[in-house]
Amino acid sequence: MRGQRGRRGEQPMVPEATFDSYYGKPVLNAPVWEPRDIAGYLFLGGLAGASSALGAGAHATGRTALARASKVGAAGAGLVSLAALVHDLGQPRRFLHMLRVFKVTSPMSVGSWLLAGYVPLAAAAAASAVTGRVPRVGAPATGGAALLGPAVASYTAALISDTAVPAWHDGHREMPYVFVGSAATAAGGLGLLAAPVAQQGPARALALLGVAGELGTFELMKKRMGMVAEPYSSGLGGRLARAGEALALGGAAGALLGRRNRLASAVSGAALLAASVSTRFGIFHAGVDSARDPRYTIAPQRARLAADVCARPPGACRNR
Repeated sequence: MRGQRGRRGEQPMVPEATFDSYYGKPVLNAPVWEPRDIAGYLFLGGLAGASSALGAGAHATGRTALARASKVGAAGAGLVSLAALVHDLGQPRRFLHMLRVFKVTSPMSVGSWLLAGYVPLAAAAAASAVTGRVPRVGAPATGGAALLGPAVASYTAALISDTAVPAWHDGHREMPYVFVGSAATAAGGLGLLAAPVAQQGPARALALLGVAGELGTFELMKKRMGMVAEPYSSGLGGRLARAGEALALGGAAGALLGRRNRLASAVSGAALLAASVSTRFGIFHAGVDSARDPRYTIAPQRARLAADVCARPPGACRNR
């Protein structure tokens, strides 16, 4: 045919289409959770769970002031965390409805049962520690709360990762470690703030381990996530995350340098608590921002599709 000589193949008449989203509208519906309720719930659950573990260790080693402060902090944080969840649900009976079944594949179902079992144990342990009465009830309650504590501190990571929100879902591998580290940072900070200097050793060690674990895994998570991690460095979520990092490093430095000074320890403890708050709120807002921007939903899907196609036998990627 005339005009075909010398042609190597079909020439495209139009450039390949690049799809963003319909008029730039979000592909996902952003979470409608109230930030104060749910981000606060994420923080308070971590503080409660880690404080119960710290309180049990202090109880076992005879550090009564540290044990009392940790148990009271765990009970208070657990109660307020439950109240925040119920407030976001709108009606208390909705929480009770979630207890009608137990579904091991549902983080919300597992979390509801965890809170239902943990909060009474933490409250009983705190009441016994404050009043000095019924130690035969307080000791088992302390142990029970400590056993459930790590799960209470980490299940919220599975809860948010089990969504389609890009900045949460794509971080599912490291998010539990970030949350556990943040919880340890908060519990250690509470111990430094409330306990006498002579009994602060376990709280200081827990805080330092928490800061190292939280910051280290957070950086690994962002590096692995690539462009989807951008909301953790921009916008309100990014500002809060950076504030959390600065407060955590400052609190850790103060905990090391001011270990014999009561005021320095208290300031360090307050900084560590604020660091955990900032991190949890930063993660919350970064997730909401990622759901509102269609790039974070579409671009990773197209990259995975291209990688899947190009992994096929030779010739399958022709003209791509």
